[in-house]
Amino acid sequence: MSNIDFAKLNGLVPCVVQDATTKKVLMQAFMNEEAYEKTKREKKVTFYSRSKKRLWTKGETSGNLLELVEILQDCDNDSLLIKVNPKGPTCHTGADTCFNEKNESWDLTRLENLIKDRKNNPKEGSYTTSLFKAGINKIAQKVGEEAVELVIEAKDSNKDLFLNEAADLMYHYLILLQAKNCSLDDVKDVLRKRHK
Repeated sequence: MSNIDFAKLNGLVPCVVQDATTKKVLMQAFMNEEAYEKTKREKKVTFYSRSKKRLWTKGETSGNLLELVEILQDCDNDSLLIKVNPKGPTCHTGADTCFNEKNESWDLTRLENLIKDRKNNPKEGSYTTSLFKAGINKIAQKVGEEAVELVIEAKDSNKDLFLNEAADLMYHYLILLQAKNCSLDDVKDVLRKRHK
């Protein structure tokens, strides 16, 4: 990405910042070449503040950093899309985004990240932590139990019970993947290869 056109706007390029998980637009700011290089090097998003006339790492005072995931440039090479994992609210007002939107999403990636966090940072009293402590045999057993319960509910007509058992199976399946140091993306790769 060495062909970014910093000259077009007097040394600056506009940057749209997006949550890598929820896909919400969090904010818009500017980078000069120095801010861009610092962001790539330190993996914490740094901008050029036009009002302060200096580099500004988002969250340098609040602690609400933007951890870099990916930088993409547009087709004209004069603006950037920066995908991040935000550590706290993005806006200086305390809002999740500078557009006053909630940055929420509940999907399997978020659940997988929560499970991974419980594995890496055990929490006393957490059911997920207790499964990791019990070991792979207990986790595999729970997946088997939940699969059987889902099959039983599939034969009946109670949609709520069926969906609850499906959720239980998915949750325990994600725990099993983490216990085996695998992820949903690994499974998706296998499915993608089979699709060819």
